Amino acid sequence: MSPTCGSQVVSIDEVPVDETAETLEGRLTVMVVDDEPLVADTLAMILTHAGYRAVRAYDAKTALEMASVRAPDLLISDVAMPEMNGVELALGMVSLVPACKVVLFSGHARSADLMRAYDAGHDFPLMAKPMHPTEMLGQVARSLEQVSMRSSADGAGLLAVSA
Repeated sequence: MSPTCGSQVVSIDEVPVDETAETLEGRLTVMVVDDEPLVADTLAMILTHAGYRAVRAYDAKTALEMASVRAPDLLISDVAMPEMNGVELALGMVSLVPACKVVLFSGHARSADLMRAYDAGHDFPLMAKPMHPTEMLGQVARSLEQVSMRSSADGAGLLAVSA
């Protein structure tokens, strides 16, 4: 691993494979949204390698359109995006897909944006950019843990789980 701008460059072969994601009947779907295509594409590649069904969008409007066709189990979104920011997307997503868990990430999230979600009754996890793949996958696993446990216990697909 070589350091780059305070972060590490990691080979995809070094990204851990999440065995639980691969053994679930039908892989869990994680939607990645970032207005920087390289970031969205890279995160989606890491998630796919780890056994998740990863889909990506480069703006919030497209993400909501995609979710209306196939509901994601988890939304991972950048906060700072043009037109509709990640907090607005997260609020729209949980309104559209109540079972969807949310993780936000940003290099410079504004407290006012996050307070809007908190005031609406949501306490979305926030990760700092850049993030190490292992750290991201750990947060994904923690966020999806309740969904996969409840789905297995109930024999159902997506369930309404509070964020």
